[in-house]
Amino acid sequence: MIESLSESRAPDSRVIAARFAALSHPARIEILKHLSASRCCSCREVVDHLDLAQSTVSQHLKILVEAGLVRFEADRQRSRYAVDHAALAGVSASLHELVNSCCSSR
Repeated sequence: MIESLSESRAPDSRVIAARFAALSHPARIEILKHLSASRCCSCREVVDHLDLAQSTVSQHLKILVEAGLVRFEADRQRSRYAVDHAALAGVSASLHELVNSCCSSR
């Protein structure tokens, strides 16, 4: 079963901040791009695509999973990762809402 921290209700400020923090590293953005181009990937497949050590990619994937932006599935000896498109769309909606609330009074 694929695990995620996605929430069925609107995420609170802590969840939004954690997701923005997870997006704050260029390697994690590249990982998300690579995962988005595939249905799901193993850590090894991400490592092969990026010029990063396996341990580094694993750490970045862990952060993305903990933030709820990437789903994780244990598959025998290797783990599979996939973008949680609903969570990523939620980040976009949260940013849009924040910009509108801050800028609409101008």
